[in-house]
Amino acid sequence: MAINKTVKDADEAIRDVFPGATLLFGGFGLCGIPENCIAALVKKGVNQLTCISNNAGIDDFGIGLMLKKKQIKKMISSYVGENAEFERQLLSGELEVELIPQGTLATRCLAAGYGIPAVYLPAGVGTEVAEGKETRNFNGKNYLMEYAFEADFAIVKAWKGDTCGNLIYKETARNFNPVMAMAGKITIAEVEQLVPAGELNPDHIHTPGIYIKRIFQGSNYEKRIEKITVRKRNS
Repeated sequence: MAINKTVKDADEAIRDVFPGATLLFGGFGLCGIPENCIAALVKKGVNQLTCISNNAGIDDFGIGLMLKKKQIKKMISSYVGENAEFERQLLSGELEVELIPQGTLATRCLAAGYGIPAVYLPAGVGTEVAEGKETRNFNGKNYLMEYAFEADFAIVKAWKGDTCGNLIYKETARNFNPVMAMAGKITIAEVEQLVPAGELNPDHIHTPGIYIKRIFQGSNYEKRIEKITVRKRNS
């Protein structure tokens, strides 16, 4: 018998996110971010959070909304260049920040998903990223030891999912979402389309339901673009 993992909405999905929790957020820029869950977290007002994400959103959207409400104690990200509030909080000492290479971010998620406590990676050797970390030499090349993430929750967004939690991502949204879905102690998925178990083609599933604890159908997705660039018209 299939296990039904559906919950009513984002508020129910994030009901047990607690102050001081560590959260993984899927998405790349503003693409594939869990908009409904972020809005629910802002409404709930839970704070002192450590957030792990490719980026910190923008001032008025995505994780930037949580920064604006001072809900985040620490950001672990690989790119943060589009958020002026992030910059202000960093320079004023209000926000603790750990910048890591993008590949390292993905691999630390994978390690958590596979149950590997630590991995050796070449990125960051000889830079500030290496400060305080163990270095090992393999075949004449130095590597940094990086720990797998220990996240209380992973919050991801998919295009389509079923009631068992199987997920399909669409195009660019298939970025950090799959690896982060594997890495949380509790993984919450919001989807644009929720279908009964058995309706998804097994060959098309990107994240199997074994990783998903809760799933719901989201609504009112804005899908904003970080920076709109258009070609100048010929006069």
